[in-house]
Amino acid sequence: MPGPRDPRSSSSEESPVQGPSISGATRRSALGLLLGAPLLSACAGVQQSLSQFSNPFSSSSPPPAQPAGPPQQATTAGTGGVKVAVILPLSAAGNAGLAAQSMRNAAEMALAEFQNPNVQLLIKDDNGSPQGAQQGAQQAVDEGAEIILGPLFAQSVPAVAQVARARGISVIAFSTDSSIAGRGVYLLSFLPESDVNRIVEYSASIGKRSVAVLVPDNAYGNVVEAAVKAAVPRRGGRIVAFEKYGADRATPARTVAQQLGSADALFIADDGDAVVTVADAMTAAGANLRNIQLLGTGLWDSPRVYASQNLQGGLYAAPDPAGFRAFSGRYRTKYGAEPIRTATLAYDAVALVAALARTQGTTRFAPDVLTNPSGFAGIDGLFRFRADGTNERGLAVMKVSTGGGVAVAGSPKSFGA
Repeated sequence: MPGPRDPRSSSSEESPVQGPSISGATRRSALGLLLGAPLLSACAGVQQSLSQFSNPFSSSSPPPAQPAGPPQQATTAGTGGVKVAVILPLSAAGNAGLAAQSMRNAAEMALAEFQNPNVQLLIKDDNGSPQGAQQGAQQAVDEGAEIILGPLFAQSVPAVAQVARARGISVIAFSTDSSIAGRGVYLLSFLPESDVNRIVEYSASIGKRSVAVLVPDNAYGNVVEAAVKAAVPRRGGRIVAFEKYGADRATPARTVAQQLGSADALFIADDGDAVVTVADAMTAAGANLRNIQLLGTGLWDSPRVYASQNLQGGLYAAPDPAGFRAFSGRYRTKYGAEPIRTATLAYDAVALVAALARTQGTTRFAPDVLTNPSGFAGIDGLFRFRADGTNERGLAVMKVSTGGGVAVAGSPKSFGA
């Protein structure tokens, strides 16, 4: 059974224990404990791309596929006294509904793996719409929910937040659209800003401080642009070239290729297919990518990237894959199927509220508890909520190789100040 851990522990693996030992501990140190899954030895499994549901540019709005099915009936899991709402697009069309089912499974799995949790999950289907999300949230708070986990789509979060704020309770949503965070709405997701900050920090530490940047001309690119333009000078570096690209990759690639002589790193932020296309365009424009350090985000975790000769040796920030591999093995054993990559978000959210319900008494979901600076340890490593509702993650730095991502710098064991 997984157990709580102190993220400041020097051990690389989490040890199963029965519950947080907080006798004599300070409030701050007690808050640093979270039930996280043990990082077991690697299990065989398929690691799906983070791009499918982990960025706001693919999951903030339901895909315009076939119409959603009829809403599913509300269900419960667990019998504890602390009621927790879980709002997911269970009957939404296509991949969104499949993702929601996987996340519900992960939520119930977390409850089952936490020994004797005093939690009951009130699982509501939002049908992939803001109206459905608001209705589900209202039902849940009327039934006594003390905190809301979800929804998945950014467009549904404000509707849920309205209900939660009227009752003075918090929301932990799964969207990665930072614009909807704040005022009691916390995002437990893979934010592009964390990827950018980690890879820029690491590249500066190995002497790569003159950076050329290529990002897509879309919502994801806008978020990354703001993050990289803040992170590079903060680490003592400079941006020597910056271009956005749309359907035409060749022209921006030529522009950046002409300025690579004054750069020691090239940062390309996009998903696997697009990154390969941009790298090919750079090579066609005369750039020798073997002579420069390539940098990317967690969306590089893709078979297409690993198979690209132009991207070999590139570095990107992402959660340490060991946690997801272990989680996937347990999920397959329980459900006979592969989890989606972001199912861990639902698992960690339920594990977090179960741990706080056990250790923090009546203040269990108060803002100062949720934003504890020591953070929490989850499937994908350390994370902590900021006061503005966004999060910070302790990410590994991975290197592209033909066999997949290879860790060159591990996830931190604690957060700095």
